[in-house]
Amino acid sequence: MREQVIIWLEQNVSQHRLQHILGVEQMCIDLANCHQVNPEKAAQAGLMHDLAKFFPPAQLLEMAKQEQSGIDPVCIANPHLLHAYVSAIVARDRFGIEDPEILSAISNHTLGSPQMSDLCCIVFVADALEPNRGNTPELETMRRVSRQNLYQSVQQTCEYSLKYLLKTQKMIHPQVILTRNWALSVAKQSEPNTD
Repeated sequence: MREQVIIWLEQNVSQHRLQHILGVEQMCIDLANCHQVNPEKAAQAGLMHDLAKFFPPAQLLEMAKQEQSGIDPVCIANPHLLHAYVSAIVARDRFGIEDPEILSAISNHTLGSPQMSDLCCIVFVADALEPNRGNTPELETMRRVSRQNLYQSVQQTCEYSLKYLLKTQKMIHPQVILTRNWALSVAKQSEPNTD
């Protein structure tokens, strides 16, 4: 099936985006092995996370509306935020993916979600940190953390996105903040007690 997905991607995303997707797929496998998560599932979710990335805004809105009743105002104003949700629809309808955990990981890779599974966390983090995103000291540090503490990595990834959105004066979806707070709370609980 991987070949079919890659052929479809070659016809539906840019070459630059395809390189990003393959980078996410590989990082998902690496992180899955670090965190005892099924690497095949991680690879599939990583490979399919951006299926709808280049769908026009009207198509994203239409497909999302057909699947769910209420689309929040931030997504209506910024339909590209729906590409994760719509990518899961394409994975299910075009490629027959039925595993709810894979579909959830695809659907949540942009905004995250409180109570995400480890697989969801891996795809969320890999999307932001895969090697094609650059090699700044900050990204390198974040990659190191991603191999050691998945929840701290989700928290850092949210904060990295929030800094960018604030700097560029873009709208912030409240779900990113909810995801960050959840990950922060879980990461703090897993810290060794030094009392």
